[in-house]
Amino acid sequence: MSDNPLAGVAAPDSLDARVAARTTAWLSLATHAASPDTQLFAKLIAARDARNELSLLGLQQPAWRALLARHFTRASASALPLPVNAIDQIDFVRTLHTLLLAHANASVEPADADCLAAIIAHACLRPDHLWRDLGLRGRDDVTWMLTRYFPTLVERNVANLRWKKFLAEQRALSLGLTPGPAPGCPGCEDYGHCFPNLG
Repeated sequence: MSDNPLAGVAAPDSLDARVAARTTAWLSLATHAASPDTQLFAKLIAARDARNELSLLGLQQPAWRALLARHFTRASASALPLPVNAIDQIDFVRTLHTLLLAHANASVEPADADCLAAIIAHACLRPDHLWRDLGLRGRDDVTWMLTRYFPTLVERNVANLRWKKFLAEQRALSLGLTPGPAPGCPGCEDYGHCFPNLG
């Protein structure tokens, strides 16, 4: 049995087309395809699924199965490979996850907020803008997602920092540390712009 719940879905040529096709395929398995939360998770999952990188979502098996049960009841709950992170990355992910949940919107499903916090924290390990790391269309999508799920944290971004830089900064401040880049930041094309004194 394949580890991919959508095994057998034809893959178009370009990555964008593959992600779009995977998003449509995930929504076809959705319990409530019109739900904005389900649409968000379909996009986030499809972005990794199109690259055969579901492990990069960073979800533990119980959380993955529960997410499918809440949003994609027609998907098979196949095993999700666990990410392999360095010790410093594990600490970053754990503490950013905790920070995000401390600002979770009381009106959203707590288990969805937990999954999303894990997905965002793991995305900060990758070397690009957060919206690209998540497979979203742009900064506005990230702003909508963070505002819906972690609104009191979003309110702190009064300097309109890029989201990955802002999340890394807030994580450091919450731990009494000097703000610095997220683990994935040094590989980003705009690293010198965000951190001119470190480049």
